[in-house]
Amino acid sequence: MKNQEDRNIIWHNSAITKEDRQNMHGHKSFMVWFTGLSGSGKSTVANALQYELYKKGMSVYLLDGDNLRHGINKNLGYTESDRKENIRRTAEVGKLFVDAGIVVFAALISPFEDDRQNARNIVGDAEFVEVYVKCPIQECESRDPKGLYKKARKGEIKQFTGIDQPYEEPVNPEITIDTSKLTVNEAVAALVAYLDKNLLLKRSEER
Repeated sequence: MKNQEDRNIIWHNSAITKEDRQNMHGHKSFMVWFTGLSGSGKSTVANALQYELYKKGMSVYLLDGDNLRHGINKNLGYTESDRKENIRRTAEVGKLFVDAGIVVFAALISPFEDDRQNARNIVGDAEFVEVYVKCPIQECESRDPKGLYKKARKGEIKQFTGIDQPYEEPVNPEITIDTSKLTVNEAVAALVAYLDKNLLLKRSEER
């Protein structure tokens, strides 16, 4: 039930629609959500895909989980409730990018299925692509690019996903990328092929 303050907040419609902005950019807009364990390669693959689409003349932007925690999510920790809010804020920001006609990528561990589903609901199913960046925890830990697993094993980091906090594998992602078997270039090629097959890379004049 809405409170009195909520009833006083009225949605203001823009004179420019999402479709207008998509036509200006020359392509559809959507959100690609990368989820996976720390060290799985989420940010690396997302950044490489971003650059590949940029080379195709598309307007793109990457929301990296660590970068967001330097700004909009800097006041959040790693409790389950803070992770939930972290996902919600990121999805809401992503929704704005999609409305602006931009292809936006998010690379976050996002360990819980309910939170990822909530992100999908916020953005909208038709414009949301979930990518499961699959990689065995043993491989992620052997990479340990930020030294986080080592700290978690020593107890210096609490509530670390895969160590003392669970990771729920996606139930039905649009595409799964196994980075223990694929190179970055192979992963990007698979993602581009998926997006192209599902008509998300069509130019405005082709729609």
